[in-house]
Amino acid sequence: MESRAPVETQQFRPDWLPSDLYPFADQWAEIDGHLVHYVDEGDGPPILLLNGNPSWSFGWRDVIVRLRGQFRCIAPDYPGFGLSRAAPGFDFKPSSQSVVVEHLVDHLGLTSVTIVAYDWGGPIGLGLAGRRSEIVRALVLGNTWGWPMRSWTTRLFSALFGGPLGPLLVDRLNLILRVFLPRSLLRARLTDAETAAYHGPFPPGHRRPMRVFPREIVAGRAYLRAVEKGLPRLAGKPVLLAWADASAGLGDAVLDRWRGVFPDATLTRLTNVGRFIDEDAPEDLADAILGWWPAVAATPTDASPTEASPARGRAKGRAKSRAPARPRRAPRASAPDAS
Repeated sequence: MESRAPVETQQFRPDWLPSDLYPFADQWAEIDGHLVHYVDEGDGPPILLLNGNPSWSFGWRDVIVRLRGQFRCIAPDYPGFGLSRAAPGFDFKPSSQSVVVEHLVDHLGLTSVTIVAYDWGGPIGLGLAGRRSEIVRALVLGNTWGWPMRSWTTRLFSALFGGPLGPLLVDRLNLILRVFLPRSLLRARLTDAETAAYHGPFPPGHRRPMRVFPREIVAGRAYLRAVEKGLPRLAGKPVLLAWADASAGLGDAVLDRWRGVFPDATLTRLTNVGRFIDEDAPEDLADAILGWWPAVAATPTDASPTEASPARGRAKGRAKSRAPARPRRAPRASAPDAS
């Protein structure tokens, strides 16, 4: 049975995160010594929203608003990201983040989960899915990977931001937030308030998690091989590939490999969209999931037959309001990715 039993404590919401921009109740859970923040909105089949680096649950806000009328949308912040607080000595590796997410799923009692992931959210979520395939109903994969990456572009990105220059480029110059993120958005033009919400979790002295992920593109090959080894356990599950056409290093060659892994997958192309599909194309992504879902619902599953979340155990003070959706964004000229 699914549960909604958060930590019963008042947590501080920072000034850089106004409620009109992020209209959700803050949920908290103590997981493996971390204080994990997550969004838990809506009722229906549970979907687990997993972001890339340096994003957090804030990036999913418009997707959640569009889907929470039909789904239970759960978007966690990895320890070290967003509003979550990491336990002392945490290594911030994607392999470790995957275990934290798995334990949060267990804490909430989730079954028959659809994992929606892009960028590093893919290896984090697919690691969980491979270990616990019996609780996974379906997959929605944006531009991501599930194996060791060997292209020169990804290895260069890893060396620059995860290598010896990382403390300078990431910690001091803050280039992942100042350059990589905005140049990876082709449709979206971040407002000052949105920019502040992305920068807020990473003040000086708290930027190490952003350079651990690039390092692990190469250093984390053992974990990525384990993720790849688990992919056959997901064969036969419904898969939607929501693929952006302008994500450097994660283009058609990676898409073709996914189509080999999941030959029956449904493909939706997101045009003039960069790597951060949640921020750059929330309307298109949500519409693709809604259009694909009837086929998922018709697919037999051996997971728990209970889809709808019970009313009991809900977090106190969960937001009831439905924020208006942002208008569709006007496309802008493509800018090269920083990876």
